[in-house]
Amino acid sequence: MAISEALLPEYDMEMASTRKILERIDDAKFSWKPHEKSYSMGDLATHVATLPLWGVMTVHGDHYDVTDPNNPPPAKAANKAEVLAMFDKSAADAREAIAGADDAVMMQPWSLKADGAVKFTMPKAAVLRSFVMNHMIHHRAQLGMYLRMNDIALPQIYGPTADESSM
Repeated sequence: MAISEALLPEYDMEMASTRKILERIDDAKFSWKPHEKSYSMGDLATHVATLPLWGVMTVHGDHYDVTDPNNPPPAKAANKAEVLAMFDKSAADAREAIAGADDAVMMQPWSLKADGAVKFTMPKAAVLRSFVMNHMIHHRAQLGMYLRMNDIALPQIYGPTADESSM
């Protein structure tokens, strides 16, 4: 089995779960923050929605420098509809990139840099699991806490929630 074939079922499941969380965003709470140092709900949702694009950059490149002034700033969504549109496009684009990558591509090294200095290097397959999917799952969980703190019902992800008890 190809590496991409092994990754895609998990990818599809995590993208579906992520979309369920993003669907719960309330436009009236878009600017809400749990703390002054925190993302607003809208900014966090936008970050979650665009994280799959790192999958495209990973498959098609060999590094990314977070401080490179030539890299465009992340898009900003103004409401839930824009967040969902961003997510649907980024998730589909990343899925296409992953599906099209053979094992030789998946085992190529990829590096994250800052100011030209390498922060880490891993095979692209490992970057897709850790820096793309796990990173998105981490922020998805934060967004779940934002929803809970605003009395917005949480959807089931890996099992029942206090709001939805049947699978």
